[in-house]
Amino acid sequence: MAGKLTAKTVEALTAKDRHTVGRHTDGGGLHLHIRADGRAGWVLRYRLHGRQRDMSLGGYPDVSLKAAREAADAARQSIKAGRDPIRERQREVHQATESASKDRTFKAAMESAIASREGVWKNEKHKWQWRATLEKHALPILGELPVSEVAGDDVMRVLRPIWAKTPETASRLRGRIETVLDHAHALKWRQGENPARWRGHLSELLPNPSKLAPVQRQPALPWPQVPEFLVALRGRRGMAALALEFAILTAARTGEVRGATWGEIDMAARVWTVPAARMKAGEMHRVPLSDAAMDVLNRATVEKPRAKDVIFPNTQNNPLSDMALTMLVRGMATDGLDEDEPPRWRDLAGRVIVPHGFRSAFRDWCGETRPEGREVAERALAHVVRGVEAAYARSDLLERRRPLMQAWGAFCAAPAADIVSLDQARSRQAG
Repeated sequence: MAGKLTAKTVEALTAKDRHTVGRHTDGGGLHLHIRADGRAGWVLRYRLHGRQRDMSLGGYPDVSLKAAREAADAARQSIKAGRDPIRERQREVHQATESASKDRTFKAAMESAIASREGVWKNEKHKWQWRATLEKHALPILGELPVSEVAGDDVMRVLRPIWAKTPETASRLRGRIETVLDHAHALKWRQGENPARWRGHLSELLPNPSKLAPVQRQPALPWPQVPEFLVALRGRRGMAALALEFAILTAARTGEVRGATWGEIDMAARVWTVPAARMKAGEMHRVPLSDAAMDVLNRATVEKPRAKDVIFPNTQNNPLSDMALTMLVRGMATDGLDEDEPPRWRDLAGRVIVPHGFRSAFRDWCGETRPEGREVAERALAHVVRGVEAAYARSDLLERRRPLMQAWGAFCAAPAADIVSLDQARSRQAG
């Protein structure tokens, strides 16, 4: 069918500031509708079963005259067969939406959320923990559900069985589900409120996890036993033993020690600078190095180390795994003992100690034997200062921490008989 419009005619009719308002027919019911605001679109007017209908075929210039004619021809074929092209298109859109909904499952949203956080994870362990909790608890219930359909009842089915049993894990799981659903909302995969939100929602349905059970602290060696432990540790060979000794003497987290490079060490200034990217709080942390810590570095050094080389590498020259230090401590505590014998190195409850517990031992030692006070001890542990105090605490108190860390290193190398508590010291001074 010969058309009454041409590409040049359409271009002239829709020219900016000179557009011609109205309907401009191309024949067979197809026309170009130009509105007063200059917007133009293709419309096919047809009659089916005694009813007149207008079917939009798209806006111009996104849809050309040729494309509009092809779409109109396809619609006319449906009309000729007695089918309504508008309803057919609605059905196709609905089917496509249903298909997309089936693909946009909670599991797909989880994978997308994890991928979007690449480069944000503090380390691979955090990424693994994030995935592991969701795979273990959430995916069996939510995994194949369209993420747009995940509701409060579904979230409660995940959380309720573990909420009272393991409140800390359950609380973290809830936060991760909330993040996945927020991510899906940002992708426009779902709408409405987040059913995993705590404040004003789940907080009304579940008890506060902090009130269900006391925080389970990591097993820590009582601080008076640390020197004895270090004697045993120095009898062990290998980089894991050196890394653990350095972690104890610097009161640092094991992840910070395992990732430490020679470029972070200023041997002349006796300072280890941990970059913000490797710190839990995301802030750079400087550690004054005691004589004992410097001795560990001297034992760990290799000939002409490069700045990027890790200080305590494994046999493949990669950072040690977290499990390497954990297994070292576990072996020192239980090797050669019968099952009914208590571990050599245990906390006050009889549990086998873990590497992270030495930070607690350091903090207890500070509180019971040192005069520097809370602020210096907390800075030594790189704990975040919050509230009004944070607005004024600009210094990291490096120089005030030097004598503290030097004293800790000396204590760790001292015979147990030489240990004197702060109260004892004050009593002697008073006498």
